[in-house]
Amino acid sequence: MDKVTVHYDAEGETLTVWFGSPQSEVSSEEVGDDTVVMKDAEGRVIGVEKLNVTLPDGAHGLTVEVMPVPSATA
Repeated sequence: MDKVTVHYDAEGETLTVWFGSPQSEVSSEEVGDDTVVMKDAEGRVIGVEKLNVTLPDGAHGLTVEVMPVPSATA
């Protein structure tokens, strides 16, 4: 995974995170708790969408923090 894309739609009240290309989506499935997963042709999860997301009044956007993944050998 080279890039993660985060998109917030205030009108639709959705927060979408893509781990792969949105163009390669062939299916999506609501998995509960207002969460949808999007998959490619091989069945790999390439995105997650959270429904009914609203930012607090006065918020001017989202903060995205990139954190290192611990090594499996550590």
